Amino acid sequence: MRLTLNLSTADRVVRVVVGVILAALAVAGVASGAVAIVAWVLAVILVATGLTGFCPLYMLVGFSTRPKTR
Repeated sequence: MRLTLNLSTADRVVRVVVGVILAALAVAGVASGAVAIVAWVLAVILVATGLTGFCPLYMLVGFSTRPKTR
């Protein structure tokens, strides 16, 4: 099965930036306990989807931010 890219460049950049910010908040101790765990999980998901250009949730709902090609 081949994964089809479904994230636009802008969507990918936003995901990576937000993921890095969430990770930085957890590392800096701004978020602690359960909030830090949630921040880490979201950071990993956002960075992974941003770097790969594929979002499984978007695939499930049939959504894509990637421009249509001819």
